[in-house]
Amino acid sequence: MPRRRKNNVYVVWKGRKRGVFDTWEECAAQVVGYPGAEYKAFPTRQEAERAYRQGKYEDFMGKTPAKRPWLFAPDGPIPESYAVDAACAGNPGPMEYRCVHIRSGKEIFHEGPFEYGTNNIGEFLALVHALALLKRRGITAPIYSDSGTAIAWVRAGKCGTNLPRDERTKPLFDLIARAERWLAENEYPNRILKWDSEAWGEIPADFNRK
Repeated sequence: MPRRRKNNVYVVWKGRKRGVFDTWEECAAQVVGYPGAEYKAFPTRQEAERAYRQGKYEDFMGKTPAKRPWLFAPDGPIPESYAVDAACAGNPGPMEYRCVHIRSGKEIFHEGPFEYGTNNIGEFLALVHALALLKRRGITAPIYSDSGTAIAWVRAGKCGTNLPRDERTKPLFDLIARAERWLAENEYPNRILKWDSEAWGEIPADFNRK
């Protein structure tokens, strides 16, 4: 049986308009392309309104949901590792990606939203970004992704997207070229592992927009 779609509510602290928005599309209109946008999803309107009234973005940024089903899995993921994920409204559409440290839940980086992209591109860029960052910091821990396509692209050293090249997608293709160049010029010790969503639930870097 397919899982029921979650209807999150979004708080925008900094964007074209500030406030509480009922859909990602409404939120994206305020934050995509807005420098330094500050926003976050909440599972209920009550939580979102309370966060907007009483909190600041800094109080919530980088925090992952408290529910971690993988903690109780008999053969769960490696705790001292990292997870990447991407979110896209429309696919293609506004896209962003991030990396989270699995054991602590701390957000390591968060890029976007980009005006027009796909989930697979976001997952690919997130993996390469994480590989480059961890190599620079001398960290050899594994990286998890729930995208088999992105993992295959990274191992091949090539992003196999069919997204059209135009002015709207130029920033993403510039990043893709940099990522492919990094893969061609670098070796890395980190294992890239497939996240088992069926056994462990959503990947910790998930944006909670499903």
